[in-house]
Amino acid sequence: MFVKCLAIDLGSANFLIYAPGKGIVVNEPAVVAIDTLDNKIIAFGEEAKKMLGKTPDTISSARPIKDGAIASYRVTEAMLRYFINKITGYFRLFRPEVMVAIPAGVTSTERRAVLDAALAAGAKNAYVIKKAVAAALGAGIPIIAPEGHMVIDIGAGSLDCAVISLGDCVAVTSIRVGGNNMDLAIQNYVRKKYNLVIGEPTAEEIKIKIGAALPLKKEEKMEVSGSNSVTGLPESLFVSSLDTTESLREVLGEIMEAVKSVLQKTPPELAADVMDKGIVMTGGGSLLKNFDVLLSKTVGVPCQLAEEPTVAVVKGAGIAVENLDSYRRSVLGSK
Repeated sequence: MFVKCLAIDLGSANFLIYAPGKGIVVNEPAVVAIDTLDNKIIAFGEEAKKMLGKTPDTISSARPIKDGAIASYRVTEAMLRYFINKITGYFRLFRPEVMVAIPAGVTSTERRAVLDAALAAGAKNAYVIKKAVAAALGAGIPIIAPEGHMVIDIGAGSLDCAVISLGDCVAVTSIRVGGNNMDLAIQNYVRKKYNLVIGEPTAEEIKIKIGAALPLKKEEKMEVSGSNSVTGLPESLFVSSLDTTESLREVLGEIMEAVKSVLQKTPPELAADVMDKGIVMTGGGSLLKNFDVLLSKTVGVPCQLAEEPTVAVVKGAGIAVENLDSYRRSVLGSK
């Protein structure tokens, strides 16, 4: 496939690549399988995920990204190289321009590591864009206009919240709290209340199917299986949506405080714009039932979910890399 440019969302849970004009060309779990005998990476993405828990002790898993930052440079570069080559071909005449979306809170060292990894993986030039800015672009917000727009991106490993005007963040915060923290909170709650030990995938399934930030009008229930923490024996029981509301209170409280801090740092004129236009929510974490209602009640600003919230970041990064001259204020390059 011939592509001039690519946009990448290096997520803690999923790895997405967007090719302008072609759409999402990669959407796979951000995980690799490693043969510990020779330390070689033997599988990427979906193939690696299928191997988890079903392989000998000599095969382990690793995630290149943790809490929105590079956890392993080697694994990140290998994953970038694998998927870029998969899209563009191993023997290519032209190398693509690559735009990577990163949390606003990453350090300069972490940002440099992302750029270096993209270049080492085969990019002609590499650029980074803040996730909040990319999310706004992907949600159809006119970020270069002289007016304030507020966006919240809730990924698996981090949350980015920003008020954007004239192509950049006027007020921004990034915390390493996201969907993974919600899953862990549900796990801990179920263990404490029901003496049932469940895995991360089960906790995530509970969150997606019946999870709610505020009590639902009609309570929902879901049967889950795990191990009894006292006897060690397998056990099944029903967990309710109200259980998830209770379990997520602390995590959601951290998110609310982050949003409040951005609003408090926002200049009055832009705050008026935000009040008028509302807050746009993106990312997988924003799909939690009643999350928008809780946020509106807490901060007093109307909230709405973006179209295709789970891919807004990578689509926005794609718009930026395809129109670099228009969005120069929004990106940082490798040069």
